[in-house]
Amino acid sequence: MEASNGEEALRVSREYCGTIHMMISDVVMPKLIGPLLAEQLSVERPHMKTLFISGYAENTVLRHGEIDLCTCFLQKPFGLRALAQKTREILDAPAERAHAAASSG
Repeated sequence: MEASNGEEALRVSREYCGTIHMMISDVVMPKLIGPLLAEQLSVERPHMKTLFISGYAENTVLRHGEIDLCTCFLQKPFGLRALAQKTREILDAPAERAHAAASSG
């Protein structure tokens, strides 16, 4: 599934009845930034894991919410191998750690 902004992502998630294992979200998006989107969706989908991506510098990313830059963040630009490796790392992480990392913002 895909969405062009945070508000659309909320709508898409709410209309989808199946399990969403992981959301990949840009940190800075129109209408609803990634950390706030993840915070709202964590209430509705507590087992969903999140990977944040951004092309902005680390200090800009941190101004948009407390994101665990070590465990659930990938800096743009990145290759498919880096995306696959980070995705696997997040999906394999215990739910409590991944949820805490994503919801700390």
